[in-house]
Amino acid sequence: MLILLNKPYGVLSQFTDKGNADSPRATLSDYVEVPRVYPAGRLDRDSEGLLLLTDDGALQARIAHPKFRKPKTYLVQVEGDPTDDQLAQLRRGVTLNDGPTRPATVRRLPPPDLWPRVPPVRFRKSVPDAWLELTITEGRNRQVRRMTAHVGLPCLRLVRWSIGDWSVAGLAPGEWRAL
Repeated sequence: MLILLNKPYGVLSQFTDKGNADSPRATLSDYVEVPRVYPAGRLDRDSEGLLLLTDDGALQARIAHPKFRKPKTYLVQVEGDPTDDQLAQLRRGVTLNDGPTRPATVRRLPPPDLWPRVPPVRFRKSVPDAWLELTITEGRNRQVRRMTAHVGLPCLRLVRWSIGDWSVAGLAPGEWRAL
């Protein structure tokens, strides 16, 4: 079984929140009531978009393990106006504190027609923002955020749009469908 979930902002990519009994946070169990499925990879609490869940361990590994180089595409709202040099750095790969990244595919986008984020992204009249489509073939902890920050473009909103051929298109936040 494979489930495509549009993980909302603020939801943990796990089914329980054992570390915060005093103030429980939203988890996958608030959205998906299918037994014995597990996330194939992770998506940070402050990121949103496609999360794949499966009951097939081999499929989970093929999706999540970096050696399979499964492309993951993100729509990224960044602070600032990206220069050609900043985009070229991302295309070459950047060196983060845990080593060099693989090259990314990146292009500027007009603002995409997405669902509203709750809470909304902070807007500042004096600071421009822009949207990028960025595809990576790894999945390090907070990698896209760290890559854009490294080139001087702090991330304001991060939406994983697709993993391989699977996409979040047509799913509202919190909605899922089984394939």
